[in-house]
Amino acid sequence: MEFNRFILLFEQRLALPLPGRSAHLKMSSLARIREMMRLTIPVDAVQSSVLILLYPADGHIRLVLTLRPEYAGVHSGQISLPGGKYEDTDDSLIYTALREAQEEIGINPNQVQVMGQLTEIYIPPSNFMVTPVVGYQAVRPDFRAHPKEVARIIELNLDDLLDGRNIRMKRIKLRSGIPLKVPSYYIGGNVIWGATAMILNEFRELAEEIVSAPK
Repeated sequence: MEFNRFILLFEQRLALPLPGRSAHLKMSSLARIREMMRLTIPVDAVQSSVLILLYPADGHIRLVLTLRPEYAGVHSGQISLPGGKYEDTDDSLIYTALREAQEEIGINPNQVQVMGQLTEIYIPPSNFMVTPVVGYQAVRPDFRAHPKEVARIIELNLDDLLDGRNIRMKRIKLRSGIPLKVPSYYIGGNVIWGATAMILNEFRELAEEIVSAPK
């Protein structure tokens, strides 16, 4: 689908009810599903946001993710959307997402048109409540990875995200040593799982509605 038409239709779709938790659960382990069903969100959950940034490149609609470097934290070495925690100086969670994306991958926030937000999701290991913000740029950004925060910038074609053959089960081991199988996206040698896959799955379901709708 042509980029501008997709953006127009996606922005209209964001104004309607969202798939929310049902989309998140499809990319969750059985343990995570049980946890989500009984979990009460802590009052001290850290407010944060991430950016799903769409742009055209080489005849495709793309979105950008990052590979985190190896560090001592719970999300070390994982693939994520650019973003981070809300600061007291931020005007809104939208501002947070844009500020963090600028710091991590070098985008110019003034060139991003924000379309709306997806369903927030709570991440127990980090105690983060994450709001996904969706925006677009008319041209591909001039990405620059922050050397301490981003090991690699990953650009995905929307067509690959929509291809159900790219969803497979991944074996992981929790810090407690318990092994799990989780649905994951396997795209271009990258394995996307956890909260990032859950967020992307809600985006994917909305995008699928648009590209599969009768013309």
